Amino acid sequence: MNNPTTTTRRQRSGICIVGNGAVAKAAALGFAQSGQSVTLLSPPAPTQPLAASSSWDVRVYALNHTAYNLLSSLKVWGALDAARVAPVDAMQVYGDGVQAGGLNFDAYGAHAGTLAWIVEDSNLNQALDAALRFASNVTMVSGKVVELQCGVDCAAVKLADGTAIESDLVIGADGAESWVRGQCDIGMDYRSYGQRAIVTNFHCERPHHGVAHQWFTGEEGIVALLPLPGDMVSLVWSAPEALAASLADKPAAVLAERLSQYAHDKLGKLTPVQPELVRAFPLRLMRPHSMVASRVALVGDAAHVVHPLAGHGMNLGFGDVADLVRIISERESHRGIGDERVLARYARARKEDVLLMQLATDGLERLFGIGFEPVRVVRNLGLNLLDKLPVLKRRLISHALGKNP
Repeated sequence: MNNPTTTTRRQRSGICIVGNGAVAKAAALGFAQSGQSVTLLSPPAPTQPLAASSSWDVRVYALNHTAYNLLSSLKVWGALDAARVAPVDAMQVYGDGVQAGGLNFDAYGAHAGTLAWIVEDSNLNQALDAALRFASNVTMVSGKVVELQCGVDCAAVKLADGTAIESDLVIGADGAESWVRGQCDIGMDYRSYGQRAIVTNFHCERPHHGVAHQWFTGEEGIVALLPLPGDMVSLVWSAPEALAASLADKPAAVLAERLSQYAHDKLGKLTPVQPELVRAFPLRLMRPHSMVASRVALVGDAAHVVHPLAGHGMNLGFGDVADLVRIISERESHRGIGDERVLARYARARKEDVLLMQLATDGLERLFGIGFEPVRVVRNLGLNLLDKLPVLKRRLISHALGKNP
């Protein structure tokens, strides 16, 4: 029910983007640079103490070439603190058990300068914020959203203070628990993995040489150590709930000792960068039944949530932004921004990429979660076989990089 004491104030823009993460900000920049007027609407942010600039963010992303190309076109990549970005030149994947299989990727075999870039969440968002400050046709609004109305001529997002933001298109970039998606009554398939991602950073005794390591351990989940600048690596451990609860309550030094069985012969002794800084995030698969509704498009985690074992959640979101900006920019002159046929083209354009990543990450998590010994043997043989099939492996790498094979 509306508060009778509030006065409705109306604002108008071509596109209203709801969200305050990297994908929302990239969408705002992309549409602004394509000539659209944009309102970027974010919820009121809780007041938090600023972290020291020298501290290292435990939340990192492995950005692929799709992300690189988008951020470069938005003039954001060059604004990143390059000293805090680490290229991934190779990746080594290990199976489980005595007869563990293995799979190796490298930039040379992929005909690429690098496989990916490891970027901190804070570094990425600071660069996006800096670019937004110079975007002349982006209006930043902060407020609590309470209602979404989609009509024939426009959509309107209403705020608790009585403000109504009218636009031709509303973009839901507001994360896995998307308010926009909920307002559109879009159904969703949901699966909890019964895991949490444990993240923190370590110094390593031996040089990592830009190599990312990933162990499918079976009972202990999936362990990934990603290269950071200098002698540091970032841990992403997708651990079963019980193990994750135990690990999250212990200092990073205990984690380092636990990881030695996997990492010692590759990286030597691990030493925590910030011993008290260990974080945990729940892992789930979320498949909304549609990425679009009347005058609404979903991007990023609002449109799909995948297991982080391949590190591609953020890349999928940037792919959404790139395709949505392109499709709207290329629409026929007689079609509006929120035209249902234009939005249907966006949904079709993203369907294959998103579905392949969902199937790959979910399938691998299920496969390596089976402890039955014959299955363990077969999957490790499969890793070894794939490693010896260069054509198939090259196609796999190209898709992961966000490049055409």
